[in-house]
Amino acid sequence: MEGLLEQVVDLALTMGADYAEARFQSDITETVILKNGVPDATTLSEARGLGVRVLFKGALGFASTNLLNRRAFKNAVKRALKGAKAASRAVSLGVRMGEADLGKGRVEVKPRISFDYVDMDARLELLSEADRRAVEAAKEAGADLPARIFTLDTLTTEKTIITSDGARVSSSIPRVALSAFMTAYHPQKGAVQRFFDRGEAAGWETVERWDIVRLAREEAYSLAKVLMEAEKPPKGVVDMILGPEVIGLVSHESSGHPGEADRVLGREAAQAGETYLKADSLGMRVGSQLVNVVDDPTIKGSFGFYLYDDEGVKARKRVLIKEGVINEFLQNRETASVFGVESNGASRANAYNREPIVRMANTFLEPGDYTFEELVEDVREGIYIKNFMEWNIDDRRFNQRYVGLEAYKIEDGELKGLVRNPVLEVTTVGLWSAVDAVGKDLEFQAAYCGKSDPMQGMPVWTGGPHTRLRGIRLGGGT
Repeated sequence: MEGLLEQVVDLALTMGADYAEARFQSDITETVILKNGVPDATTLSEARGLGVRVLFKGALGFASTNLLNRRAFKNAVKRALKGAKAASRAVSLGVRMGEADLGKGRVEVKPRISFDYVDMDARLELLSEADRRAVEAAKEAGADLPARIFTLDTLTTEKTIITSDGARVSSSIPRVALSAFMTAYHPQKGAVQRFFDRGEAAGWETVERWDIVRLAREEAYSLAKVLMEAEKPPKGVVDMILGPEVIGLVSHESSGHPGEADRVLGREAAQAGETYLKADSLGMRVGSQLVNVVDDPTIKGSFGFYLYDDEGVKARKRVLIKEGVINEFLQNRETASVFGVESNGASRANAYNREPIVRMANTFLEPGDYTFEELVEDVREGIYIKNFMEWNIDDRRFNQRYVGLEAYKIEDGELKGLVRNPVLEVTTVGLWSAVDAVGKDLEFQAAYCGKSDPMQGMPVWTGGPHTRLRGIRLGGGT
């Protein structure tokens, strides 16, 4: 395949391209879905093909094909160049592929237990057992669990990327993901819902470590306890501790997305939203000195793991917010040239027939020095929100709202009873500025981040430590 991709790049240059990029990508996905204890679907899908991108007189062209032969590759080059030439007649400023630390090498994540060793029947039985235990656990807490959906995916992605200016990288990365959705119900108490995800770049050994049966049982029991025992939370201004699941979502939505350079340039407004940040926002204070939000694709085993992006650029940790100040944006080679910096390796595509765009990988608040007990003991009156039931955020990633699920009242430095539906409604700057202590623990959750049109769902991690906020106005409790 490398030889064919080299021929694609050479052909594009011969036909007049100023820059050429060829990417082979193969995605094999196996999915098992169990809905309310009944098998809903078992699927095997494979998508593989070539994506070629060219630059001609300041205009980009992209084309793809799932036919893996020289004739189809040549036609893809012709289509990409045709599009670029047509666009070049309307270009004013023009596109440039900026300087970058281009890689040469191969990345391979070797699973300890291959997905091939675990058949669909075994996967389905695992989910069935988890479903049974979840229903039993909810009943122990006094509630029914009438709606449950468990989805288990295994994915293997192989890529080879060659560019005309020297990048030559390939990778083979297996991933496994669990998604669960539960609704607990009681005729006098109403209903509450919980969804959670796990995901890593590894083999089936990760599923065994997760212990899905135990995880489903614990989540269902906690959900039912919230439904049966939670009381109205206090209202007004309180101190608040956010769990890693919540702080991870905040980091992703209110720091990662607004820090995407294509959003800053206004190019994602029609597809995925805008940002409150401007091109000159570097150096702007948005939080306390304890806030350090990073995006790091190089974390071994992470769901968003990669060492080279889809433009062949070496990946590195990106510090989005440093000590409360906007420090850098997520860049690909095109946006980096606009800002006069080097790409920091944030270009990703979720399939061979999608163009690489600026994306997050693993976005999280870096840990501090406090234990959870130390965070709690210094709160006279407050709320601890361990996880969330729902959330929303505006297009500019500035005004946001989180409804807690498992949440507890804090009185005089001690956790008290469960509270129901506490609402955190705050601005991005207001939230990060209220941080006065950051825990030393660090936990991650998996997600698929959606962006662009056509939509590209990309595997990511969100995470962080327990984090304390001072003087937050609390609502909710219905």
